[in-house]
Amino acid sequence: MNKNKMKISHLEIQHDVREKFFEKPLLRQLFFELTLNCNEHCWHCGSRCGEVQANEMNPQEWKDILDQIKDDFKGSLPQINVTGGEPLLYSGFEEVMSYAHSLGFRWGMTSNAIVITPEVAQMLKRCGMNTISVSIDGLPNSHDKIRGLPGAYERAMAGIQNLIDLECFDQIMVTTVVNHRTISELDELYEIMCGIDIDTWRIMGIEPIGRALDHPELLLTDEDQRSLMEFIRDKRADNMPVEYGCCHYLGLDYEREVRDSYFFCMAGVTVASITVTGDVYGCLDIDRTQPGVIQGNIHERRFSDIWKNEFKGFRYDRSVDNEKCSNCASRKYCMGGAFHTWDYANKTQRLCLIDALTKN
Repeated sequence: MNKNKMKISHLEIQHDVREKFFEKPLLRQLFFELTLNCNEHCWHCGSRCGEVQANEMNPQEWKDILDQIKDDFKGSLPQINVTGGEPLLYSGFEEVMSYAHSLGFRWGMTSNAIVITPEVAQMLKRCGMNTISVSIDGLPNSHDKIRGLPGAYERAMAGIQNLIDLECFDQIMVTTVVNHRTISELDELYEIMCGIDIDTWRIMGIEPIGRALDHPELLLTDEDQRSLMEFIRDKRADNMPVEYGCCHYLGLDYEREVRDSYFFCMAGVTVASITVTGDVYGCLDIDRTQPGVIQGNIHERRFSDIWKNEFKGFRYDRSVDNEKCSNCASRKYCMGGAFHTWDYANKTQRLCLIDALTKN
């Protein structure tokens, strides 16, 4: 069996699995947006953090949610992933996450790491953190400019090292969002990442969401997208722990070549999110002003009730809603693509990498 035939056979199996998940979803990852407060101002921020005002939930409210999840998902607790904003700026961070750990939850975090001093790293160890993803978006000058904070690169790298020094976390990942200007820096970044003891380097392209919509000049060209895939594939061929993000169906040339698994947008199927105000979503990268993306609010209904009875707009093949998608040869494996780049009002996909990666 040649490689493409093997991939198709795998994708056929995954298609059947996805349809079963639509009928019987299984919560594996639950994201907590602890705060929209942030100490950086990133050009590509999907949530436009720092610009949005919201009444944050207090620690007891988050602990009450954890109690609910513990009771309602016995025997199959989801991993809790905390994010923001910068989650470490949430005043009740240690109280909430220590409580999550005491209840038996595994938990991880996305952070810019600039406040991860040795003392903060020790606090994360006490709270039982398992995994962390830290953002490094370019070489020092580029990273600082993108994040709107002089010295951000040095502080983030110091934070990563403070985590590494403890030798106690299951996974320390660096995530890099590449744009049209920084894609040329990947080779130098690779040498830097090889020099630190991280577990994974995850790379993805800037997405047409949030604040990135104000910077169209930074979006990747089709040539950029192909260069990115080739870069990752080449490094993985050398057994380096580099991978592309989970977003977007990539076609037979790149599926399973640039990441370990096939594309499956899990928002609302195995993944859910709770915002600072208690709104329940599929994925926090989805534009929350779009119609139909809010599924309920934790202050009004129990989370398990929302998870069980809502998310209808996430648990079906969205390619039927768009003429181009419905006529695409890849529709069975893509199903309309990533939720966070889907235009819900116009029922179209803002970013189709099949188009970008298959052009001559």
